[in-house]
Amino acid sequence: MQITHYDASEEVCPLPLVNMRLMLKKIPTNGGILILKVSDSSSKKDITKYLDKHGYHYVTKKLDLQLVEISIYV
Repeated sequence: MQITHYDASEEVCPLPLVNMRLMLKKIPTNGGILILKVSDSSSKKDITKYLDKHGYHYVTKKLDLQLVEISIYV
């Protein structure tokens, strides 16, 4: 199982979404996980919308008032 971490907490939309899409293409589809940290509200909304649309299973965990960790199971 490959676990990849991406800290996008200092980035704003659309950079986290674009980079997440590129990273998901590189992760093996047999049990890889991408753990993404994001704080930008637009990015949070756009990323979860993208994941829902493309059928990804993910878990969102609130780390503080703005920072969210999204674990995406590929």
